[in-house]
Amino acid sequence: MEENSHDNNSRPARRADGYDTVGSIETNVADGFTMVAVGDLIVARPLMEGQHPGFDAVAEILRKGDATFGNMETLIFDIRSFKGSPQAEHGGAYHISLPEVGPDLKAMGFNIMGRANNHTLDWGLEGMRETGRILHESGIIHAGAGESLAEAGAARFLETARGRVALVSFTTSFTPMSRACAPAGEAPGRPGLYALRLTESIIVPPMMLENLRQVRNTLPNPGPHHKDLNRVGLARLTFKAGDKAGYSYEPHAGDVADILRNVRRGKQFSDFCIVTNHCHEPGNWSQEPADYEQSFARKMIDAGADAYIGHGPHQLRGIEIYKGRPILYSLGNFFYDDLRTPVGADMFALYGKDPRTDTDAEVTVDEETKGYPTADGFVGALAAPIFYESVISVSRFEQNRLAELRLYPIELGFAMRFANRGIPRLVNGPQGKAILERLQKLSEPFGTHIAIENGVGIISFGPSLER
Repeated sequence: MEENSHDNNSRPARRADGYDTVGSIETNVADGFTMVAVGDLIVARPLMEGQHPGFDAVAEILRKGDATFGNMETLIFDIRSFKGSPQAEHGGAYHISLPEVGPDLKAMGFNIMGRANNHTLDWGLEGMRETGRILHESGIIHAGAGESLAEAGAARFLETARGRVALVSFTTSFTPMSRACAPAGEAPGRPGLYALRLTESIIVPPMMLENLRQVRNTLPNPGPHHKDLNRVGLARLTFKAGDKAGYSYEPHAGDVADILRNVRRGKQFSDFCIVTNHCHEPGNWSQEPADYEQSFARKMIDAGADAYIGHGPHQLRGIEIYKGRPILYSLGNFFYDDLRTPVGADMFALYGKDPRTDTDAEVTVDEETKGYPTADGFVGALAAPIFYESVISVSRFEQNRLAELRLYPIELGFAMRFANRGIPRLVNGPQGKAILERLQKLSEPFGTHIAIENGVGIISFGPSLER
């Protein structure tokens, strides 16, 4: 990695009295500042010393970033000395990693990570705290979880040679008991993750809405009627009339205001602010972001974020460039090395397995191939090639503008045996082209053009460095 240098001449001019305005939201990094970003890190073991074909080339890209980001979607601790337990609520599985994973991620090049996601409290507060301790001791900045709402939501800062980087991490996908809260009077605050609550509505044709209203009105004690005639509440679900069936989301106004404040504060104390959102909505099946997210992401940029990084659905979603800043709606999986053990008794029961005769791996394979059990069967399976294909994004800034965004296609070994899959390698040829062409198509609705040159996706800008 070449030596970084922080050229103050590349920064915006100061006011005549020598003081910058507190409210400035301009990017303020030295030329050549590079942000490397990937999606979900589901990794159970250290990888740097293993024999993993192609991974060295991946790590080389990670190490070139001034800020190299990933979403930490596992818990790190030693089960032999662990004092906690698997929780009755979990994020779909009990993710667990060996303690050596922390320093190993640092050796790969990761230096800043989001912590807020649906697995943050799989192993309770003890798992959350031990993971934070190991990341801290490994020299990796992390945000999104803490001993109170204020601590979980606070921006955390990475010092680099080209500028100070802030990170604000939150999630819309979380188990109810994992959400941090503030104190109220004599009641203390609650440890947990930084959450953005969403109110979900199901969109149905107007005629169907009227049928639902009739069903509702036949129920005993149906509850209060909506004043909005285009909305019906039924069995704790809300239905709205619309032209196209689907799902709609409304962010919690108080959560949005709190996040905006933390983004503004993060930018005031840094040169570059990253905002990251773990969002599965409307579901892992969807290649499009939820309907609230574009306007919400733009609000984050308007408040001072220099990049918005999404992850959660385990597959790629589109890219938007807004006011010269990247909005990456989902970067999919980066690691899917799902050798988790132990998985907890609840997981065995969930998939009809017996811990006396079945193995942790057999539970995991059922979870990924069948998905989540429901009354009608299984939904949400993740064992498909699309969940094992993604990109590494590399954003380079010049004159405090995004000059180029490069997208390196990766594949995580879908066809390999269970013990070897989930580790990324760069791909080119037909598979790499197909990944980039899919991302091209997903980004078109946002007005983003991705060129493909020598097997790499490129979003470039003219001499003015403006979009």
